[in-house]
Amino acid sequence: MTHPRQQYANAIRALSMDGVQQAKSGHPGAPMGMADIAEVLWRDHLAHNPSNPSWSNRDRFILSNGHGSMLLYSLLHLSGYALPIEELKNFRQLHSKTPGHPEYGYAPGVETTTGPLGQGIANAVGMALAEKMLAAQFNRDGHDIVDHFTYAFMGDGCLMEGISHEVCSLAGTLGLGKLIAFWDDNGISIDGHVEGWFSDDTPARFEAYGWNVVRDVDGHDPEQINAAIEAAKADITKPTLICTKTIIGFGSPNKSGSHDCHGAPLGDEEIKAAREFLNWPHAAFEIPADVYQAWDNKAKGSEQESAWNDKFAAYKKAYPELAAEYARRVEGELPENWKAETQALLQRLQNEPANIASRMASKNTLDVIGKILPELLGGSADLAPSNLTFHASSKSVSAEDASGNYLHYGVREFGMSAMQNGIALHGGFVPYSATFLMFMEYARNAVRMAALMKQRSIFVYTHDSIGLGEDGPTHQPVEQVASLRLTPNMETWRPCDQVESAAAWINAVERNDGPSSLIFSRQNLAQQKRSGEQLELINRGAYVLKDCAGTPELILIATGSEVELAVEAAAKLSEQGKQVRVVSMPCTERFDKQDATYREAVLPKAVRARVAVEALQADFWGKYVGLDGVTVGMTSFGESAPAGELFKLFGFTVDNVVDQSLSLLNS
Repeated sequence: MTHPRQQYANAIRALSMDGVQQAKSGHPGAPMGMADIAEVLWRDHLAHNPSNPSWSNRDRFILSNGHGSMLLYSLLHLSGYALPIEELKNFRQLHSKTPGHPEYGYAPGVETTTGPLGQGIANAVGMALAEKMLAAQFNRDGHDIVDHFTYAFMGDGCLMEGISHEVCSLAGTLGLGKLIAFWDDNGISIDGHVEGWFSDDTPARFEAYGWNVVRDVDGHDPEQINAAIEAAKADITKPTLICTKTIIGFGSPNKSGSHDCHGAPLGDEEIKAAREFLNWPHAAFEIPADVYQAWDNKAKGSEQESAWNDKFAAYKKAYPELAAEYARRVEGELPENWKAETQALLQRLQNEPANIASRMASKNTLDVIGKILPELLGGSADLAPSNLTFHASSKSVSAEDASGNYLHYGVREFGMSAMQNGIALHGGFVPYSATFLMFMEYARNAVRMAALMKQRSIFVYTHDSIGLGEDGPTHQPVEQVASLRLTPNMETWRPCDQVESAAAWINAVERNDGPSSLIFSRQNLAQQKRSGEQLELINRGAYVLKDCAGTPELILIATGSEVELAVEAAAKLSEQGKQVRVVSMPCTERFDKQDATYREAVLPKAVRARVAVEALQADFWGKYVGLDGVTVGMTSFGESAPAGELFKLFGFTVDNVVDQSLSLLNS
């Protein structure tokens, strides 16, 4: 007779193989292989409430090997989340809540989008770090209101990805003891048995990182799995890796242990054989009532949340101000004085001109907003002195003291960005991270994931163009901003002075429906004159910075360091009797969202003579200058030389902009 626990795990296996078979695509192997681990973790250890998936003190569960998504969907369905069996039957189908890989926001209980291998464990590290920092900031003696674990499942592929080295190393350094990761050691990837391309001593690797490692756990033995989890929870001074030896596709008599079941349906005959092997006589998508009852976590989860609510009520009585601040932060609300303070900042900066690099303007802004926004959590990939992201209220986070608000990520751009996504997903912080714009390339997929999940991740990129100078083309970004601007849900700000820099920060913090990239210069930028109305219009992404007396015959569009150039060129053209308008466009995406009336007021369709000026990739600007317009931009990589010489070499001079404009007007 099959042990009840085996049947509870078999419910996962059956739903997974049935869902993949009905969809005619998917990955049944991992869900079937990890079903026993998931059963023990979810039924005996995971603190969660299906009736309130957003309960702030819930344990987080991350399926880093996201191709095994039917495992997660089966767990959510069986546990009582609002994910009915019809959604599992619609696996991978249009408009279902069960897409091919877990997508944040589609189904309740999905904590993050996973699929690109390694990023799930990176998100988990970020979540565990957020838990540790929130606990350090809010917990008091006898009042542990922040006290939960982060669990992650990983496959061999996650551990092969370089990002796993970055984040797991840092997790050990920071002592993230509430992080418990499971390695699905099945020895199989898409190409077959992994010995030929993955021969690392993984347990030794994690021990070298400073993790606890529980070796040689039979991933199909509930008692061994439970003992390993208990051991991990007993020592929270270090993160824990539980090494579980499993058989991929467990229960499939002819395909288990083979890459044949990794990424393809088992087929009707093999599913029939698996049902016989597992002693699971039920029809497709049929779960017996007693199995549902054993899995249902709604009552237990409600009791767990209710007990926490009682603890929080006692905390609120003892520390009312802290309790109110905790509630505000986890709900993502900004402080009451935010609007007044930030508007005063903009006005002061406009009234006190300063010709400084926008990276310094960013630092000055952080000095102000850091005092009024305690949830602001910064960090840099070993470039804080260059990115200028360590502000007046910054305090470094360490393993021994996690109460700070600044993370030294080391040279880990990809890991940093994916960890930041995990922090944003966890809640309680407004995270930003920084590196040189060129090194966004290392982090590109994490930036894309932030946009895909519409998270308030703020990416700070300094040294923004050929203006970087002597470091040469390896460090001079050309095409990166165009890539960011083309990313759905992203807003990319390239400000021209200290005022637009502050506005960029304010808009990024206030935005709660997607990430922002803030692009700052190394070289000094001249402050531009503005009226009060123009100051407010910065928020609309583009505005008329300098206009002419009559109807414009030419529009110059520029961003960042090139706005100053455009203003000077417009002055020369005006001396020659030309009617010239200068438009500063710090955020193209924000401008594109404005109503047609405003966009027409800034860029009238009747004015076909347009010149865009930006020391970055030229082709992007065709959408604004049209077929009749001209772009003074980069069409090649840069060179190593002082910035002034490079701007002259590549045509970013007043004379060239004037000449290009006159040629356009005379054509």
